[in-house]
Amino acid sequence: MLKRFRVLFSLLLVFGVSPALIAEKSVTDYFPHTTGSFWVYEDQDGNKLTRRAVEKKKVEGEMYHAFSYEPTSEDWTDYEHYIHPNFYQIRKNGIAFFVGDEVEKAFEARLRRDMDADIKEQQGISTTGGASADFSYEIAVEAEDDFYLLPTPIIFDKEWTAMRISGSITLKLKVQSPDFQIPGGDQVNSIPIDLVEKGKVTAKETVKTLAGTFEGCLKIEYWYTEATKKEGATKPTSLDTSDIELTTLWLAPNVGIVKFVRKSADSKVEKSLELTQYEIKSTGSGNE
Repeated sequence: MLKRFRVLFSLLLVFGVSPALIAEKSVTDYFPHTTGSFWVYEDQDGNKLTRRAVEKKKVEGEMYHAFSYEPTSEDWTDYEHYIHPNFYQIRKNGIAFFVGDEVEKAFEARLRRDMDADIKEQQGISTTGGASADFSYEIAVEAEDDFYLLPTPIIFDKEWTAMRISGSITLKLKVQSPDFQIPGGDQVNSIPIDLVEKGKVTAKETVKTLAGTFEGCLKIEYWYTEATKKEGATKPTSLDTSDIELTTLWLAPNVGIVKFVRKSADSKVEKSLELTQYEIKSTGSGNE
């Protein structure tokens, strides 16, 4: 249950090879933001999403670059903080998306979806011998406001902390029988949520999409791992591939995100987006 959110990831090291610095480009080269630019993406089901760079906006006293989206998301389970940021800043340490509230809503929505499915399954198999089992739950989620898409300097194979999520799931079980009293029929269990999202630039690749062929794309991988580790441990002590969920972005120079893929624990593609049209006002280049 909840394997997608309670993951352990094995950190593979290439001994004798130091991470390579990508010195010829800055983070802004991979994430253009001039007002009037737009990007059109298509997902695995043929649905289109248009993102537009609009005028800067002030959030909590700070100025942020801003995006608008068409259509707007009506289902929080479809929200992806990698590709749906409304506000972001380019800072000394990289590109930071302002996504805290949105991540909390999306994370909770996915947890509720999975919890409801699990409870429905348990309800069906637990009602035996005249006894009934009723499940209920409460979810509390708190995420950092900022998600760090890409740090400065850009270095191959060097991990960074992109975001942290904490909270808990309180699961309540009530077992009743019309004929006799069941000892310990009421149970309450709390499942902690203590995750850190990591990111790593793993390669430079050429990517083909419906919008064209893009050379020199940064391939970035993101994954969740348990934030709390055993004392003295420097990495997760076990590798359970059934608990791995991997999200991959490809950023093209002077274009931005050209492809997005999220894979589930069994390596099945759950969601994908690729660029179909774009126009970058800062350079006057585009593909319509």
